[in-house]
Amino acid sequence: MSHDDHTQVRPWRHIERRKSRQIHVGSVPVGGDAPITVQSMTNTLTADAAATIDQVRQLEEAGADIVRVSCPDVESTAALSTIVKASNVPIVADIHFHYKRGIEAAKAGAACLRINPGNIGSPDRVRDVIQAARDHGCSMRIGVNAGSLERDLLEKYGEPCPDAMVESALSHARILQDHDFHEFKISVKASDIFMTVAAYQQLSEAIDCPLHLGITEAGALRTGTVKSAIGMGNLLWAGIGDTIRVSLAADPVEEIKVGFDLLKSLGLRHRGVNIIACPSCARQGFNVIKTVEALEARLAHISTPLSLSIIGCVVNGPGEALMTDLGFTGGGKGAGMVYMAGKPDHKMDNERMVDHIVELVEARAAQIDAQAAADLKAAE
Repeated sequence: MSHDDHTQVRPWRHIERRKSRQIHVGSVPVGGDAPITVQSMTNTLTADAAATIDQVRQLEEAGADIVRVSCPDVESTAALSTIVKASNVPIVADIHFHYKRGIEAAKAGAACLRINPGNIGSPDRVRDVIQAARDHGCSMRIGVNAGSLERDLLEKYGEPCPDAMVESALSHARILQDHDFHEFKISVKASDIFMTVAAYQQLSEAIDCPLHLGITEAGALRTGTVKSAIGMGNLLWAGIGDTIRVSLAADPVEEIKVGFDLLKSLGLRHRGVNIIACPSCARQGFNVIKTVEALEARLAHISTPLSLSIIGCVVNGPGEALMTDLGFTGGGKGAGMVYMAGKPDHKMDNERMVDHIVELVEARAAQIDAQAAADLKAAE
């Protein structure tokens, strides 16, 4: 356990997750007491298997637990088998309009089928997809979007709204349940934060299946991150959500990074180095902004959870360092203090500071990993 993990047991930091039943997306458990999973979606042409596999691998390296690919045509589902075999994470096939693509994707080895009930067609077609999922061991995600609700619900409610989204989700959940199919999760997404949060809150009280969170079409990297953090952050803080996808008009790898940062900020999951840094001011003893940029880039390969504080001066530096695994606080005369496990350990000059911190973090990560491996072996 890293030094930072001890701070997670404070009563005022505790989040009680909503109780949900557990399903599986391939080998990955979703819901119940399983960790909240982080997903993304490829934006390559799925028919181009090589390009899609390359992007899946990039997402795997970033930490993705599950990856979704769109299957809009026969060429896409034909390539899916190759993609699935080359992937180390479960692949979700995204199905719209053509129910036959869902059947083909299940046969190709997809771990989960994502369908939008408002688009896929008649109940008979939905039932055919359910049977394909059952036959090939797929789970399913009912994906309700405010922008593609069924016509009768739009006529009933007059416009997209939380009530309409939840009614759509529950009506299609009943179809799965009536066919004794229970390996499903649900999402009720909108680009409007208020509508999304209200829909998930209502849905969370109406059914016990796992919930997939997202603010759909959230926007570009900066604005989309803000919208997603506000919307999903509210839900996660309330204990709602079993798997998440941050929808950004950006490199899909950024979605994984933001997803983990979101979970990390709430103490729900820890991956990689959590850098605590001051915004800098005239008191800084070194260039904090450039230092943090360099450290983020050079420590991106670390997946071991640990914390690092980079503070420009002694006003808050020692206090922040008390709560992190490693820390550096700016001082005078071109040097600062290095903290180890919250205690001042040695001084280091600013010019060599970045290289030195990288070495310390890598050594600490190796130590944590070795201890975890030893604990696991002892428990066997």
